[in-house]
Amino acid sequence: MNEFVLIFRNDFRPELKFSPDEMQAIMQKWQAWMGGIAADGKLASTGNRLGAEGKTIKPGNLVTNGPYAEIKEIVGGYIIVSADTIDEAADIAKGCPILTVGGNVEVRDIVPMSR
Repeated sequence: MNEFVLIFRNDFRPELKFSPDEMQAIMQKWQAWMGGIAADGKLASTGNRLGAEGKTIKPGNLVTNGPYAEIKEIVGGYIIVSADTIDEAADIAKGCPILTVGGNVEVRDIVPMSR
């Protein structure tokens, strides 16, 4: 079994606001989706949701505020899944709730570090 990271991306739209009821419905979809992955024994790590604050370090030790200085798309979080192939991991990603709100999921294989 291999591990793959599912990276959740969405357009940075600060004007987009959800009501508490909408937010609750979205969270329930996420919980159900991730619960299904866990029930199948495919959830290797729950990952994390990423906050809006950040800094980017560039060559020459240049530090800029925010991870979104030059892009319109943000990384909102990630999970790690276990799958035999990247195609299987992509099939798991197809159920991600972020797809219902205009986001996308990047699927990447994880290469273990040599010791």
